[in-house]
Amino acid sequence: MNKVVCRQVSIESPAASRDCVFSFEVPVPDAPPRGALIRVVCAGACYRMRSRTRSASSTEEGGAAGGGLEGGCSEAHHGVRDGALFPGYEVAGVVDKLGSEVMEEVSAVADHQFAVGKRVVIYPYDGIPHGYAEYIVVPSLSYLVSVPDNLPLGVAAMLPTGALLAKNAVITAHQHVVELLESRAADKMVRILIVGTGGLALWAIRIAEHHFKTPEHRDRVKITVAALKNEGLVLAAAALKSVNIVQWNEDVYEKQLIERTKDACSGLVDIVIDFGTTSRSLHRSLQCLNSGGVVLVSEEVAERLLPKFSRLIAETNKKIEAVAPGSIEQLQQLVEYVAAGDIIPPPHTEFSADEAPRVVQKLCQSEIPGRAILRFHDIQ
Repeated sequence: MNKVVCRQVSIESPAASRDCVFSFEVPVPDAPPRGALIRVVCAGACYRMRSRTRSASSTEEGGAAGGGLEGGCSEAHHGVRDGALFPGYEVAGVVDKLGSEVMEEVSAVADHQFAVGKRVVIYPYDGIPHGYAEYIVVPSLSYLVSVPDNLPLGVAAMLPTGALLAKNAVITAHQHVVELLESRAADKMVRILIVGTGGLALWAIRIAEHHFKTPEHRDRVKITVAALKNEGLVLAAAALKSVNIVQWNEDVYEKQLIERTKDACSGLVDIVIDFGTTSRSLHRSLQCLNSGGVVLVSEEVAERLLPKFSRLIAETNKKIEAVAPGSIEQLQQLVEYVAAGDIIPPPHTEFSADEAPRVVQKLCQSEIPGRAILRFHDIQ
């Protein structure tokens, strides 16, 4: 008997001389005994870097996941935004089939959150398969997060990676904020600078504004955004009430950019959340930082750039700290906040999976505002 097959899309790192999107048929996998078969409805569109590796995280002396957009990047895809760091790990869909060992226990609970037909997002666990297929499996239901009916799956697909990393960056910043506020007089503020071009920074702005709006932080935490040649980021951030904007225009002299940033922040900042991917961005962030301050970067950027800056941070009493992707509990919180309207998601555009080649070309030219989402099934 012929095995049932489904479509899978492979998106490689773009190159000017060859195609980078391939579509082919693969067998529909069986649901693992303790897991589930997921029908993929939406997946965040980005590509897989060939040099990507995985290793442990570190702060001042080590690194983490390799790859990224700077190292090994060709001119053909220099415009790809920072959302492209997550190759097919942004997956939202519905439970299609349960494994044999969990079917009975799920069926025993009325309206179980992971029953067949329920809407879910997948936590990006180690070993998660690429989500550019009509069906994928998870080995355990513990990697699933239920999606409320009022949250569109296209929005939900943005949460498991970009939004989750931004969430953990804000939580990490919060730990430093608490320490700083405890050591300062009641009339002194903590200044945070968020640096970035696209989806990560947009999420971080929204999450930080929501997180620090509590009474104990509202008047003591000042957030400023450094926009990297991205008018969309400026427009989006301008709609937020408690966020200042500074434009990091690369046509301006470096010294002027630093002074401009210090003016917007009312002085040097205590914490930088830097979602830029270049050594130039990181160096500028350090120039805007107080002695004893910390720059938070992704694990990928930390591995590539920490060795270049180890001497500088030692001489200036500053730190560069790698931020891990985030926990499943944080993903559950994000789903709740976004579904409730407490955090407004950045803009996104949905495309049919058949349009993947065109989407990648648009990403290469930075022609898609916000996140690009591939839709594999017409299910809401």
